[in-house]
Amino acid sequence: MGPLTRLRSRRVVPQRSAGELDAMAAAGAVVAAALHAVRAAAGPGVSSLSLDKIAESVIREAGATPSFLGYHGYPATICASVNDRVVHGIPSAAEILAPGDLVSIDCGAVLEGWHGDAAITFGVGTLTSADEALSQATRESLEAGIAAMIVGNRLTDVAHAIEMSTRAAQIRYRLAFGIVQGYGGHGIGRHMHMDPFLPNEGAPGRGPLLAPGSVLAIEPMLTLGTGKTVVLDDEWTVRTADGSRAAHWEHTVAVTEDGPRILTLA
Repeated sequence: MGPLTRLRSRRVVPQRSAGELDAMAAAGAVVAAALHAVRAAAGPGVSSLSLDKIAESVIREAGATPSFLGYHGYPATICASVNDRVVHGIPSAAEILAPGDLVSIDCGAVLEGWHGDAAITFGVGTLTSADEALSQATRESLEAGIAAMIVGNRLTDVAHAIEMSTRAAQIRYRLAFGIVQGYGGHGIGRHMHMDPFLPNEGAPGRGPLLAPGSVLAIEPMLTLGTGKTVVLDDEWTVRTADGSRAAHWEHTVAVTEDGPRILTLA
């Protein structure tokens, strides 16, 4: 099913009750704790596999289960995508973090049947100004998408807000950011990935409506070069086609009558 078909497949982004949102927030808090632990442990000489084990421990100690582990055969708890890797990087004992690395960690957990999904990007030691700007611009695009999660908006109003934030960041930072093609956000709830697909760019005013209780995982991915990607031989890791660096930020977010509610906070 293509993106346009998926945009038209529902009239309203699926809604959750207040109690269900609280349950999703509990799962999201576990994800936030795992990401916090990973960020605290990351540093020069640390392997991405050791970070994966830390995340798994935090999740299981909370009584939750890693969402990613075993998902379509994925072999780890986190996705650890370093430098030119965009998403779905498989943690490895051979991958040792070094000063100047730009690291994106994506993590999911399921607690009492409800999923949470979030991602962060950070540097190992001091980053170049361009890498700092890339991560900050990606995070700002996430924040713009979150701000668009209001009653009465449509799905592509969120996509458009993300894109407009990216375009504004290009002017502000005087850099050309690539919006990664073919990857984006998604519905989430009893399953980690659900319809609708949420692009990270596009015209506003299209797709299903956002209503109280609608939930989306919003996840902009930007690069310092092309938006085109390739998948490596492991059939998971996605890297930029031109070798440019990438950043990835994500939150699971609900629409409420009082405005957006981020469900992946500690």
